[in-house]
Amino acid sequence: MSVQRFPKIDVALVLSLVLGCWLMVACGGAPSRQPVAAATENSEAKRLLQGIWVDAETENVSLMVRGDTIFYPDTTSMPAYFKVVGDTLCVGAKHEVRYMIEKQTEHLFWFRNQNGDFVKLAKSDSAADSLYFTRRTPDPILVGQLVKRDTVVTYQSERYHCYVTINPTNYKVITTSYNDAGMAMSNVFYDNIVHLSVYQGNRKLFSSNVDKHAFVRYVPKAFLEQSVLGNVSFAKVDGKGFHFDARVTTPDNPSSYYLLDLTVGHEGRMGISLR
Repeated sequence: MSVQRFPKIDVALVLSLVLGCWLMVACGGAPSRQPVAAATENSEAKRLLQGIWVDAETENVSLMVRGDTIFYPDTTSMPAYFKVVGDTLCVGAKHEVRYMIEKQTEHLFWFRNQNGDFVKLAKSDSAADSLYFTRRTPDPILVGQLVKRDTVVTYQSERYHCYVTINPTNYKVITTSYNDAGMAMSNVFYDNIVHLSVYQGNRKLFSSNVDKHAFVRYVPKAFLEQSVLGNVSFAKVDGKGFHFDARVTTPDNPSSYYLLDLTVGHEGRMGISLR
């Protein structure tokens, strides 16, 4: 009886072929895609923007462009990075705001602001307008001032002293506002920190500093980032403890705020709740 011999199988070759087929199926047999290149900046449009620009109707100074930075004439607004992509002016690095360019020449710059309004700027030919930009570093606005309050209250025949000290700090809060042309600007303010104490005679019941971050569970993050601790004042005393009103507010719009209840319990612990 003859024995039939089969050819020797190259196991490594078979495995490589199987792996190759599996990869083609997994990738759908499609060639790898290269990342899409970022949109190219319009260097000519950026060149035309260099200089000082005024409102075409009122001739009020609106902004100055130097390099890739926009400067604003008021002393509280921060300079902003910009680029021009196609026919769009893109302002800001972290939170980009886009403005559609309608017309641009050596001496004219027309665009649509965020509200869709048509804004017409003209390049300034007055050397005096450069005086608006002599100070490059924005001056933060001091929101509060040093305030000390001493309130004497009586509860169950016992006298207590409640001390509130509002201290301005060097902690900067950056808010967004809009100039006359409807362009978003970043303004700088100083935040406050509050020292709160409650004493029964010489016995310290509570003493601690409070800043706006104590309210992170009660105030939306987006609001908290652009707000300051505006004020803390004594409200009342009851069975739960000593209540203080704390106001977290946007510094450039005091009517927009969150009112919170800081309660120092009779055991000396502080609690927080929304009013």
